[in-house]
Amino acid sequence: MNTNEKAHHKQAFKQGLTAFSSELEKVISTGNGEWSVKGFIDIYKNVYTISSDTKIISKILEIHIFPHLLRFAEEIGYKILLAPHQNYYPDITFVHKKHDEVKFAVDIKTTYRKENGLCAFTLGSHGAYFKERDKSKNILFPYNHYLGHFCLGIVYSRIIAASDVQAETRVYRIQDLQSISSVIGNFDFFAAEKWKIAGDKQGSGNTANIGTMLSIEDLRAENGMFSQLGEEWFDEYWINFGSATMIKDGRTVKITSLKDFLEFKGRTDLWEMIVPKSARKEQL
Repeated sequence: MNTNEKAHHKQAFKQGLTAFSSELEKVISTGNGEWSVKGFIDIYKNVYTISSDTKIISKILEIHIFPHLLRFAEEIGYKILLAPHQNYYPDITFVHKKHDEVKFAVDIKTTYRKENGLCAFTLGSHGAYFKERDKSKNILFPYNHYLGHFCLGIVYSRIIAASDVQAETRVYRIQDLQSISSVIGNFDFFAAEKWKIAGDKQGSGNTANIGTMLSIEDLRAENGMFSQLGEEWFDEYWINFGSATMIKDGRTVKITSLKDFLEFKGRTDLWEMIVPKSARKEQL
């Protein structure tokens, strides 16, 4: 398959995933913007409300949209393969039914909206499979077998705070379903290439995860730090993150910022291409 054919498949997949993301609101929310999932039901028609714990919410959201992802894949001529283990990348692999060399990695990202309007989450590891792109450690197919790496994002606001006593599980009867408050609502959705929305800092402490913190507008527009520099700079930066060093103020330091990395590479002329959008000004 030549470069033009690959580009065609990638563009078509991205357009389809973006259109799918715009349909999710009517799938998972009520008319007033609350989550349509209220809890779990047992055979005795008792409804157990959901905790506002983010891990629980994320897993249920994934389960909620999965049947619709299956429908979407069928409509665009792809089959879906799931990660065989919890720590494997990606969440979902889309494989073209007629051209099995056409593969796309999609991670489902769910996060709550911060008070300043920003959305923070991780974009996957920059460890073994990211650096050794022809290997299969902790990844379904080698990284370089995928034509693109995407995020399907769900951003929400907390309606019931984690500290609120109402966040504790309660039991209702099925006839009282409409009176149960949703724990989240006010949804926004996006589909974006991972490299276009990435930041230059790790997203979760000491683990090797690529982080990002953007507004929903910048996520939809794919206005991350690397978006004007290109995917090659994203790859090189994160492959070398924390291992490349430079002399700064007379000391040897590990390179953990994009600006320093470009200086290290002798490309300070590219500083102006680091995208300083309004939602990210505090990070730059």
